[in-house]
Amino acid sequence: MTSPLEITANAVNALSIILAGRNSVHTWWTGILGCLLFAWLFDESQLYADATLQAFFIATSAIGWKNWSKRENRPISKTRPKSLLGMSFVALLVAAAYSSLLHRFTDAFAPVLDALVLVFSVIAQLLLMQRRVETWWFWLAVNTIAVPLFFSRDLHLTAVLYTAFWINALISLRHWRRLMPA
Repeated sequence: MTSPLEITANAVNALSIILAGRNSVHTWWTGILGCLLFAWLFDESQLYADATLQAFFIATSAIGWKNWSKRENRPISKTRPKSLLGMSFVALLVAAAYSSLLHRFTDAFAPVLDALVLVFSVIAQLLLMQRRVETWWFWLAVNTIAVPLFFSRDLHLTAVLYTAFWINALISLRHWRRLMPA
């Protein structure tokens, strides 16, 4: 059964993600509130990496809010392929180490998937803060992993929301490409 906490967390986070796709500064304060709610929900669901990830999102959302509020906003741009490859390699190493820790020291439900969601979300968030178009590719990867993971923990509404996030990432990728300077 869907809890009031899950409903509220999903509603606030849906608004935040839609605002991100629209390149709106309001994505950040709504994201902070949504992350607080998701941290609580994921902790109750034994998805500890996802709960920990919310603390990272809260901190980076505060920074993103500050940066995006400046008058001289950074334009949407691309990341060098070599940088993306390096970030991805480091992410996989961190995911392997973190999943090992989760497996050994917690009762985590799916430590490998949970860790992958964490590391790819970190990269996606860092790219979002810099207005890099590749952020949406990483959000697609996160959502592809997260949807079945959340369904497996009976977080059906959250899984549906992350399916919507997957669609939003496709739409946002297209939108951000159009907003990029020529």
